[in-house]
Amino acid sequence: MPSSKKRYALVGTGNRGATMWGKDLVERWNNEVELVAVCDLNAMRAKRALEYIGASVPVYTDFDELLRVEKPDLVIICTRDSTHDDLIVKALEAGANVISEKPMTTTVDKIKRILNAEARTGKRVDVSFNYRFAPTAAKIKELINSGVIGDVTSVDFHWYLDTSHGADYFRRWHAFVENSGSLFVHKATHHFDLLNWYLDSDPETVSAFADLKHYGRKGPFRGERCRTCRYKDECDYYLDISATPLLESLYEEPSTVDGYVRDACVFREDIDIPDTMVASIRYRNGVNVSYSLNTYMPIEGHHIAFNGHKGRIELRQYEKQHWTTPPADEIVVMKNFGDVERIWVPYSSGGHYGGDDRLRNMLLRSGPNDELRQRAGSRAGALSVLCGIAALESSRSGQQVSIADIWGQDEGLNLLEARP
Repeated sequence: MPSSKKRYALVGTGNRGATMWGKDLVERWNNEVELVAVCDLNAMRAKRALEYIGASVPVYTDFDELLRVEKPDLVIICTRDSTHDDLIVKALEAGANVISEKPMTTTVDKIKRILNAEARTGKRVDVSFNYRFAPTAAKIKELINSGVIGDVTSVDFHWYLDTSHGADYFRRWHAFVENSGSLFVHKATHHFDLLNWYLDSDPETVSAFADLKHYGRKGPFRGERCRTCRYKDECDYYLDISATPLLESLYEEPSTVDGYVRDACVFREDIDIPDTMVASIRYRNGVNVSYSLNTYMPIEGHHIAFNGHKGRIELRQYEKQHWTTPPADEIVVMKNFGDVERIWVPYSSGGHYGGDDRLRNMLLRSGPNDELRQRAGSRAGALSVLCGIAALESSRSGQQVSIADIWGQDEGLNLLEARP
């Protein structure tokens, strides 16, 4: 009898691919999926990733050849953001469904390529918005849906990346708009998607400011990379990747193949993405959002508050900080004319407070209901990216930017029509 397992290919064997969509799936979702091949332009990295994953499958550097020979049912894409569209379109046209790491892609034209290919082939693209699946996010969504604070009128949303996580984006390929679309796209796509999902509406206009204030050319000194830098003893951002065996294995010797080092200087003068970002977003349903993203904070986490006619829902989520916090999130529900309710949501095991596992269950195991509409397809992927593109454009032009204007006219793509 033929196996009911989905035969999947992993494309991109960096840290995320090797862990979240590699070793984890092979060890814990092996009743649902079977890894049949990996693909990476750097064959040495791919082989190192396979050693870590613990699988023995073919390695390809040519994605077209992989599709032709292996004919996977599912392709999981974990490459640089700017390359997603080509890989997604080729996979769909070869008859495979796709799971794409966020963001789905980086430009309007690339979004349209993906949506057209999905409509043409009848296959599906899912985007890995794991924050939707975190227990705390799910609870907030339930509270909003319940009407406990009435209709939401505005949102305060502020995300903090610390001097470890935030700096890491400036060490890697993300540091250039050409690769990542900026952190308004690469990182904030998570946050804009959460807003779109929480509010069950679409962004209409964006006004933003963004600057490079801390990293790049703003740094006090610079080198090529941490390992060879003469300032390593005095730089607060020195990173020794040899202290993390997986990073050393995947990136150090493989860098001799493609030149990509994992510890590039965060103060490189050619870095062109902002590190300090704020945006005001107007939604179709009339909700106004105040958003910010900072990348060099002493804390990691976010603060979000929903203001409604009947009250306010507020959360301060701590991911990393220099003091001890309870092993749970506290959601505070404040009613205009009533008591304050404090709801504690315990953390779950697994990445993103259990969101990673719940996401994979939804995408790979049959049966989980989706009452909260957490599963995110290409439309969700497109709208979160469009919001980030609009924010970057607004920060550069000094003008308010309309999502409809940057989308333009395109017959057959009804992305901006009313939600189904």
